[in-house]
Amino acid sequence: MSATTENTPDHDNAKQITAAFSPQQVTAIAIGRNEGERLIRCLQSLLPQVGRVIFVDSGSTDGSAERAAEMGAEVVQLDMSKPFTAARARNAGFAKVSDGEFVQFVDGDCEVESGWIATALAAMAADPRLAITAGRRRERHPEASIYNRLCDAEWDTPIGPAQAVGGDMLVRRAALQQIGGFDPTLIAGEEPEMCLRMSRAGWSIRRLDAPMTIHDAAMTRYGQWARRSRRAGHAFAEVSWRYRDGPERFWQRETKRSVIWAIALPVLIVLAATVTPWAWWLLWAYPVQIARMALRDPDRKDRWPRAFYTMFGKFPEARGVLEFHLRRLMGRRSGLIEYK
Repeated sequence: MSATTENTPDHDNAKQITAAFSPQQVTAIAIGRNEGERLIRCLQSLLPQVGRVIFVDSGSTDGSAERAAEMGAEVVQLDMSKPFTAARARNAGFAKVSDGEFVQFVDGDCEVESGWIATALAAMAADPRLAITAGRRRERHPEASIYNRLCDAEWDTPIGPAQAVGGDMLVRRAALQQIGGFDPTLIAGEEPEMCLRMSRAGWSIRRLDAPMTIHDAAMTRYGQWARRSRRAGHAFAEVSWRYRDGPERFWQRETKRSVIWAIALPVLIVLAATVTPWAWWLLWAYPVQIARMALRDPDRKDRWPRAFYTMFGKFPEARGVLEFHLRRLMGRRSGLIEYK
């Protein structure tokens, strides 16, 4: 079902929807550092669709800020004397928005699809309690590597009510102000954490069946994939720990899976092997789980490599989990984990 069919009133109300919200009421906030041509594509896709574009630059040395200003975007230079987080950058852009009903957040390595803003505004007009909406993000070059294809599959999340939507999203400005924006202390997972607070405040979040952005992961090496997985593990651990007593049990399952497969089971095998060599047979749990995931995957393309990397991505994820908790116990702040 298309986004227009599912999330907007019928054709007779189309003119009313158009009149309700204008693209001029949207401010776009793009964040990035040294994005080069990707930033140019991002801004070119935004400028015709919204009333105002803000680019938050995080210490670029490739002329990104100057090029953004030449293209007509307002440039905010993030204070890099403080530890960087994407949440800080998003908040810095949001602090410059004092009017307009909506804010479109986007990462500087993404191009916004033509027509997305109008589709998202129609969904907002149809539901006054809808605070955040997002569409389908896809990879620009899935053919370039298995890692890009893994990202593309990751973006293909269910349509409808959502717990979180990722970094690209159209947000109702009043709702984001109500909950205090993004948490600047989080080095990763700031969007899902914000979405959780948004849901607790009584707002709804929805993913539409509509193209939204084209992302350029540009991952060609396993090391990049591993760092990205490590960052995900850190986010799982930090956010699930913060909300460990909440009824949502947010990201607790994801954290436990990493710990079980990449820490608990290997330790169990090694300890058991000191008693009996038969314990090494437990290593078969890994290929069995990979086969189980692959055979249950309805998408036959890349099902085996996808299952393989999903399983062995648990090891860098578990590293991220351990890093968070060790630093938490030592009272130390975690540093940024980047994969590009």
